[in-house]
Amino acid sequence: MSVSTLATVPSVCAPLPVLGRDVTVPLVTGGEVTYAALDYAASAPALQRVWDDVAAYAPYYGSVHRGAGYLSQLSTDLFENARRTVAEFLDCRDGDQVVFTRSTTDSLNLLAAALPAGCQVFVFETEHHAALLPWRDARVTVLDAPRGPRQAVETLERALAERDPLGPALVCVTGASNVTGELWPVRELAAAAHAHGARIVLDAAQLAPHHPVSVEDLDVDWVAFSGHKLYAPFGSGVLAGRADWLREAEPYLAGGGASRKVTRRTDGGVDVEWHDSAARHEAGSPNVIGAYAVASACKALTEAGFDTLVAREQYLVAKVREGLADVPQVRFLSLFGDDAPRVGVLSFVVDGWNSSHFAAALSAEYGIGVRDGLFCAHPLVRTLLGSDPQTQGECGAPEAAPGEKSLNAIRVSFGAGTPDEHVERFVRAVKELVTDGARWNYRTEDGRCVPDRSA
Repeated sequence: MSVSTLATVPSVCAPLPVLGRDVTVPLVTGGEVTYAALDYAASAPALQRVWDDVAAYAPYYGSVHRGAGYLSQLSTDLFENARRTVAEFLDCRDGDQVVFTRSTTDSLNLLAAALPAGCQVFVFETEHHAALLPWRDARVTVLDAPRGPRQAVETLERALAERDPLGPALVCVTGASNVTGELWPVRELAAAAHAHGARIVLDAAQLAPHHPVSVEDLDVDWVAFSGHKLYAPFGSGVLAGRADWLREAEPYLAGGGASRKVTRRTDGGVDVEWHDSAARHEAGSPNVIGAYAVASACKALTEAGFDTLVAREQYLVAKVREGLADVPQVRFLSLFGDDAPRVGVLSFVVDGWNSSHFAAALSAEYGIGVRDGLFCAHPLVRTLLGSDPQTQGECGAPEAAPGEKSLNAIRVSFGAGTPDEHVERFVRAVKELVTDGARWNYRTEDGRCVPDRSA
């Protein structure tokens, strides 16, 4: 998007109201400033619309499915309607199941527990750990990071062509990288998987908040995403897709709600008949408010219109990239190239700066919240930084003191609730820090770079 294009973004592309938009934070240099939340890729602020819907329902909530009282019946209807709303949001096929979970991580671990015996799993090293690590009981092939969408498809096709064609197989791929923001060729990867008799699950944690996701159009077998990245509160997630593997697997958790019938045996044990619906994997009292919040967010984004949301987000991406184009010390990280389509997620390094030090200065001196570290995608970030993939490091933790070489990067991310001023302040702050340096002294404390208040 060019500078001239920036000026033509329609005025209707205003940010959606979110919680925290008026929160002020103190600066180490004195005074306060409105907090600029630019860490949407970790957790997006809840939409005001979602919070209002939850608050209106809260006095009426009750335990679902088995209660005879009015509030229980009301809550059951709301819970199941939320399931239908999510199915519509994802454009699910007839017969697909929507299972409510705690997060994307929980969803993918659920699917991992439901894999048929002998299943082979194929996953790129570029995945978030939520998609890279759950497949512990399967035969896993980790594929090298591709340097373009076409290469991604070709790499997968070669790997699948060499697999055992008689056994089940699953491909796990992200829709948008949580490090670079780049969009992956999901439809083409799904076609390659199916052509070789494999299934595919889409990690849509970073895609669903920014772009429409159609299970049918993309032809994926499952989709997983988190509520807290979709402008809903923490603690809710979704796994949606084909029912057969889920129906045939042992329940993810054993307990009430997952069981249809339990009887005693003469030997003192019990026989259990499990549900074959989504309830099979939703044992215990479900997070009704969380499910309702996710459904509310789905409705709010649909009503706002993804065409409008995408246009505004690309406008903000261009503001960042063009605003820092004349700062040679700033290097953006990319797999597919600077012109690759992406969501509002950008990671970068700054020559001469430890990433933790830079992020700390953005927060303490400008009231800007970004993320530094390896973003729970260690192999990808190490590949992009050209470091030893075996080097150890904790998720999100710095690996060097201020002024020392860092193996981490800085990530700025935004979305439907981000005002122009937050992005403009970020660009200005980066330029000032690069040109003038930090105005405060910093030290390492408990593994993080923090302002030194003893000075």
